[in-house]
Amino acid sequence: MAIQISAELLEGVVLASLVDQDLYGYALTQQVQSHFEISESTIYPVLRRLKKSAELNTYDRPYQGRNRRYYQLTDTGRKHLNNIISDWHYFSAQVNSVLEETKDA
Repeated sequence: MAIQISAELLEGVVLASLVDQDLYGYALTQQVQSHFEISESTIYPVLRRLKKSAELNTYDRPYQGRNRRYYQLTDTGRKHLNNIISDWHYFSAQVNSVLEETKDA
């Protein structure tokens, strides 16, 4: 698809991916990439930004002699996600309205 996802929506996708479970970076990237064509190098700056704004916590867990960094949604992140969802519902309704008006063009 040729439409690019905005930074705010990408943050929402990342936050939504962490609602039910904590994920380590690669697993989170795979989850997001299963829905959108986004490179790994795009996801990690989003994770750093969300951590810096206290929307995510991180912790390390050993795996095969190395540590995996897990990301965990915070209450602040959950509030931000709810705002993004609300904004998305409004925005998508407006876009759908415009597109429906011009569907026979």
